[in-house]
Amino acid sequence: MSAIKILKTCLYFFLILFPWAQGVLLAEKVNPSPLSLQQVVQIALDENLDVQTSNRETEAAEYARKKSQTNFFPTFNTKYQYKQNEKEIRSPFVGIITPKERYTLAASITQPLFSGFSITNQYKVAELNLDLTKANKIRVRQDVTLEATKAYFEILKAEKLLGVSKETVNQVSVQTDVVNNFYQVGMSPLNDLLESQVLLAGAKQEEVRTKSNLDIARSYMNTLLRRPVHQSIEIVDMLDYKPFEYDLDFCIRAALDKRIELKMADIEIELAEKDILLAKKTYYPTINLTGTYYRVGTEWDVSGGEDIGDVDTWDITAVASWDFWDWGKTSYGTREKKSRRSQTMLNRSRIKDSIQFSVTQAYLQMQTSEKNITTIETAIEQAKENVRINEERYKEQVATSTDVLTAQTLLFRTMNNYYRALYDFQIAKASLYREMGQENFE
Repeated sequence: MSAIKILKTCLYFFLILFPWAQGVLLAEKVNPSPLSLQQVVQIALDENLDVQTSNRETEAAEYARKKSQTNFFPTFNTKYQYKQNEKEIRSPFVGIITPKERYTLAASITQPLFSGFSITNQYKVAELNLDLTKANKIRVRQDVTLEATKAYFEILKAEKLLGVSKETVNQVSVQTDVVNNFYQVGMSPLNDLLESQVLLAGAKQEEVRTKSNLDIARSYMNTLLRRPVHQSIEIVDMLDYKPFEYDLDFCIRAALDKRIELKMADIEIELAEKDILLAKKTYYPTINLTGTYYRVGTEWDVSGGEDIGDVDTWDITAVASWDFWDWGKTSYGTREKKSRRSQTMLNRSRIKDSIQFSVTQAYLQMQTSEKNITTIETAIEQAKENVRINEERYKEQVATSTDVLTAQTLLFRTMNNYYRALYDFQIAKASLYREMGQENFE
């Protein structure tokens, strides 16, 4: 086959396949695949500003730790000095004693030998601050995961309640038409027709309200995912119900063992301990060792001169400094830090008490929703059978329109309660897992 025929064949297939591929891509863009709970949580973690802020804070703490680490190492310093005197001073026996101009170049290295343990403690403080920011990053991620999970199930609940509302409007409309037909032929009184019309108006109002709640839930989800607030969003339904297997005591023990807030409180106590040691640093002397190399001259290149006997010199200096009396400043500072430590210890106890209460509250809320699920599942079948019986009796003029409408209202109220219990259980279970310090809420 010639090159021209091959080119024509490729062009032919391109003209055929390109519009099809473009249509597929456009369809995927217009109708994106529904998002699963895991996808929603991952997007929220990737896009959330608090998570990003905690990441930057951890980076800053790591740099602060590295900066503190450099205090263990020697520092290098160089100094270039120019000095001009009023006049040159000469001696008839020695020559120039003080030149009019003098240049000095000095290079020194200083190594701290002892600083009252302050360098070591400062480095440990930096390490603890890094640990604290890492723990806080975990806490933020857990909070965002919980918020995304709750928003996910709020959408599902709103969708189900809207479906029930639409079905209510549909069924009440059908019953209203039946009542109206019976009224037209004189088989039903006017008050039955009026009652059905009133109930239909109420059902339509409820549909509008549930539709608004669904729009709000979707808008909030888009806000969490940092998408346009009115962007269309579809999520995967989750109707599976799995009973919670653990008792309250297990949940409390797990929370006290894993809650990141308690770990953060422990780090705060350690930081307070280090602050006490830092406050005591002036109880000890500070010792530094410095070595300096000098080069002098009467010209800018410090290459000696007429009065310069030794162009290059050096010295080593050990300096011990100790502020042995400061009118109680160190003592008062140490007591202040000890009081701060007591506050952090009390704060940890407060956090522990709060965790135990929060776990208990979340557990009881979850247990209530779980019990409601099993109770309402049986009631749904009973309510459906009740509607069927009353509709048949009404057709035979044995029951009234009120009986049918009451049965339908009872069924839709039961369905509403079922979906509320089902998704409230999922939300309460996610909240309980968060209170227990779990990374995964499933």
